[in-house]
Amino acid sequence: MQFKSVQDFLEHVQQELNANRLILPTLPDIAIKVRDTVNKGEATAHDLANMIVTDAALSARLIQVANSPLYRGSNEIKNIQTAVTRLGHKTLKSLITSLVMQQMFNPKSNNLKHYFRETWEQSVNVSAISRALAAFVPHLNPDEAMLAGLIHQIGKLPILMLVENMPEFSDSPSRLSKLLEKAHPAIGKIIMQNWTFPEELKAVPYQYINFSYDSGPKADYVDLVQVAFLQSIVGTDHPATRVDWSTVPAFAKLGIAPDSEILEIEGVSEEIELAQMLLN
Repeated sequence: MQFKSVQDFLEHVQQELNANRLILPTLPDIAIKVRDTVNKGEATAHDLANMIVTDAALSARLIQVANSPLYRGSNEIKNIQTAVTRLGHKTLKSLITSLVMQQMFNPKSNNLKHYFRETWEQSVNVSAISRALAAFVPHLNPDEAMLAGLIHQIGKLPILMLVENMPEFSDSPSRLSKLLEKAHPAIGKIIMQNWTFPEELKAVPYQYINFSYDSGPKADYVDLVQVAFLQSIVGTDHPATRVDWSTVPAFAKLGIAPDSEILEIEGVSEEIELAQMLLN
């Protein structure tokens, strides 16, 4: 099968979706249950703990995270209910989703495994920077910022699943890389239309690469992820390294000079490293 353009490929994706031959990434059930329960506003810490404890691996990770430097209090946490109480419902909602996201980046075969791994590593890097940058915009939540970073390239996953058996892409790394970069925002938009995410996060996967994006005077999660992404690709051969940062509205909205070295701002580098450790 040959595609003359990215648009041809996107039309093929839609056809596959309509015929139920392509399954979009879905959040694990536990993440959906926790988000829905918190959103209803009626759950107690005990209710949420009973829900989370059914997943042993997630429970262990959550206790580990609650004791990490990013969230640690004066006393060590040893059980889920105490972890839920310390973190709070709002943090827990975003954090649980972030912790289970990695499950979606595991391919069913080894053919394109390194592309999944690279996408996850890039997502973690952008996520960690986004969380650190949230300190510059108090009206945005650091944990939602971290989640926004993790989903920014979610549109790449269906592409990788679809092209695995297409030699024109699987045997041509350069062609596949170009397709991933050009097509993933549009597919990310489709995924977000199917996820019960807050509206302020849904725009991230397809707008973060729009460097003229400007939703208004106040920074939003697209702005955070956009600046984090541009910082993350410095020194690489990514096409977006040619973007003139002084023309990107997101920097001004975050109150960051386009020529500033974000990693050199006091405390930022340490926050990024801690978040990366948390997600890996």
